[in-house]
Amino acid sequence: MDFYSQDQSSSTDENRVLALYQKVIEGWNKREADLMSEPFAPDGEMIGFDGTQFTGKTEIQKHLQEVFAHHPTPSYVTKIRSIRRLSHGAMILRALTGMIPAGKAELKPELNAHHSLVVVRIEEVWQVVLFQNTPAQFHGRPELVQQFTNELKTML
Repeated sequence: MDFYSQDQSSSTDENRVLALYQKVIEGWNKREADLMSEPFAPDGEMIGFDGTQFTGKTEIQKHLQEVFAHHPTPSYVTKIRSIRRLSHGAMILRALTGMIPAGKAELKPELNAHHSLVVVRIEEVWQVVLFQNTPAQFHGRPELVQQFTNELKTML
């Protein structure tokens, strides 16, 4: 992971940020809207794979409930790329992600994406203020799609 400082408080903060991301991913993979939306700040934002934006923990949770109720969602496979401090009370996590459709065993490269998670410390509690899911399609460069997918396969 990419860290600006290696002091004890920095390491603890990075672990907290990682735990928030893991909770978001666990919530998606378990299809539990409450679990996935729990780490978000009251005014947090989520930008989905298709570019749809949801603002506020309540709106995010409601959207996720609808998705999980009406769609067989694939499961995430993730690889942390970096966690770094932006300021004393703000950090960003970047991850590579792929998805395995329900009932399948292989990653579906068309669903590869970059995740960005921005967190801030509000009254000593780290909360997600932005989760963005950006497609990693590398249009016209199939070798990059394959490289990305191969890197994620190491996480299986």
